[in-house]
Amino acid sequence: MNTKYIFVTGGVVSSLGKGIISASIGKLLQARGYKVTIQKFDPYINIDPGTLNPYEHGECYVTEDGMETDLDLGHYERFTGICTTRNNSITTGRIYKTVIDRERRGDYLGKTIQVVPHITDEIKRRMLRSPLPTSPKGEETYSPNHPPLGGQEGGLDFVITEVGGTIGDIESAPFMEAIRQLRWQLGRDAVCVHLTYVPYLKAADELKTKPTQHSVKELQGMGIQPDILVLRTERHLDDALRLKVAGFCNVDLECVVQSEDMPSIYEVPVNMQRQGLDAAILRKIGIPVGETPAMKPWRDFLEKQRNAKREVSIALVGKYDLQDAYKSIRESLNLAGIYNDVKAKIHFINSEEVTTENVASRLEGMAGVVICPGFGQRGIEGKIIAAEHTRIHDIPTFGICLGMQMMVIEFARNVLGYKDANSSEMDSETPHNVIDMMEEQKSITQMGGTMRLGAYECELKEGSKALQAYESEKLKVKSEKLIVSERHRHRYEFNNKYQEEYEKAGMRCVGINPDANLVEIVEIPSLKWYIGTQFHPEYTSTVLHPHPLFMSFIKACLNS
Repeated sequence: MNTKYIFVTGGVVSSLGKGIISASIGKLLQARGYKVTIQKFDPYINIDPGTLNPYEHGECYVTEDGMETDLDLGHYERFTGICTTRNNSITTGRIYKTVIDRERRGDYLGKTIQVVPHITDEIKRRMLRSPLPTSPKGEETYSPNHPPLGGQEGGLDFVITEVGGTIGDIESAPFMEAIRQLRWQLGRDAVCVHLTYVPYLKAADELKTKPTQHSVKELQGMGIQPDILVLRTERHLDDALRLKVAGFCNVDLECVVQSEDMPSIYEVPVNMQRQGLDAAILRKIGIPVGETPAMKPWRDFLEKQRNAKREVSIALVGKYDLQDAYKSIRESLNLAGIYNDVKAKIHFINSEEVTTENVASRLEGMAGVVICPGFGQRGIEGKIIAAEHTRIHDIPTFGICLGMQMMVIEFARNVLGYKDANSSEMDSETPHNVIDMMEEQKSITQMGGTMRLGAYECELKEGSKALQAYESEKLKVKSEKLIVSERHRHRYEFNNKYQEEYEKAGMRCVGINPDANLVEIVEIPSLKWYIGTQFHPEYTSTVLHPHPLFMSFIKACLNS
């Protein structure tokens, strides 16, 4: 079977949930036995979101191969279990950089470089996941016959491409033109799914379809006729309204699907399956629909979610008072809670507001505390105070990346007696830099994409709580060592010259990178659960396979 391509666009307003719909389509096609990947095209000119403020763009997600990406890739991985790479996240910045670099090398043989065809050709190449030409051939023409990268990945049945932004945005125009061209070139091997919003006017007591009609008209004006419409709504849409939308937008009634607010985002795939979204896609492409998959593991998970009545309160101590800033951590806690038959009730605690005087009241009633990742000076003293409070009062604590570093600094100040201990990131003159810049980072001046990024191995020490947590997983045995692989995003690390002092005082370094000897996990074994990881375990926690450290943390919270 030729690789099929699904393009997901959005209209009316942003933040409608294109990422969730794309991930749901991927999950439904996987359930039918197809091999799927999902990619996100973002219209902003940044090379990647790695340098963007979380308030600006939410969480920065990191792939296994070390690409800083949009948070929607986290949804893709959590829903489908696929391992995304740098090929799954493309920005306008990367498109233009590739074209400009090729122009500088002379690949275009003196041609005038233009948005059409050069930028659109590069967009199409990446949408088709085709390799770059190995030698200059002048004007390139990309077609369905161009060898897809999918072939190098073991053969993909479906490539789902989500385009960020909203129809009508100036920034997204080249992407729409690329989709228009591909629709003609690919024929029935391509389908366009358009997500719009149907608002409810309370004063008139009416649902309004006009914004959807205008959005589709805008898309048609760009030469793209959507095959399927997904209508985002807070209220149920009756068949008469769907028929009206179908008639005005030239879409089959069975291809007008509604996406109502659900109790959980994980209900969306089942809701889409119930309305026949996956069946409609297959019919449009010309593939026999067959039986509807049972999706038993997914439905079993949803049943556990519905049956989880008891709550466990978890504090997130961080500086970004924004849900999307810690999206993967929140979802990892939620998933681990469900598999422990409880609902994780997450309380955000602004670390800038935490003091020695109020820390007890701020953390009162919390069964566990997560010290959040981040960068920079702002809010770190509050994290250190929170780490001290949880250590003294034996409250289960999970420090992630910068959170782990704050646990290390707190221990140095209040147990080792180094009151001026700090990270060289925060105080370059500190005499006790228990957290220091990695050696290979010291000569780097550029900020974007230069950190220690992606998956690295970690050797777990016998007898540690971290190893106990991972024992439910299949540990990789390498030269008789127990190895796990986790994703990183940092420049600073535990300073190994202090390791012996920490070990003697009761904080063990129980996870070590076998190649660079970097400390990846610290814990205090005398406490119920006090663990810090330099890596980000939240990046690999999925719906059907929650991360073992989050599972162990929630268990400890329930037993505390």
